[in-house]
Amino acid sequence: MAKKLVGTLKLQIPAGGANPSPPVGPALGQRGINIMEFCKAFNAKTADMEQGAPCPTIIEYYQDKSFSMDIKTPPASYYLKKAAGLKPVGKRNRPKGAETPGREVAGYVTAAQVREIAEAKMKDLSANDVEAAMQIILGSARSIGIEVK
Repeated sequence: MAKKLVGTLKLQIPAGGANPSPPVGPALGQRGINIMEFCKAFNAKTADMEQGAPCPTIIEYYQDKSFSMDIKTPPASYYLKKAAGLKPVGKRNRPKGAETPGREVAGYVTAAQVREIAEAKMKDLSANDVEAAMQIILGSARSIGIEVK
């Protein structure tokens, strides 16, 4: 007999950084998911990724309190800001793009870097080839004020 799906949950968790504190603990606890089991499984799956990279995660939880997770690649904006060398700022210590994209430039990336990002994100994008994926990444770069040289 198949497990009965109760619901899904989307969280963005740093790679290798799942712990029972907020936002992970409360989000899982109120749905009856074993928090420590999730943290161990997530940290094991993301051990080969760059530590601290934000990982969008879709968690499906079932009636018998079990769960399955689908871990996506980090957002394109994370890769773009890292390639442009933007410095972390603000309360959360994250890199920030341009205040007014299109009028001001926050940083620069090369076409080779865009291709590399597109290849890394290919499995999560709705593109048929690398050229189409590059166009998606270029749109993301434009929206955060990063110029391609």
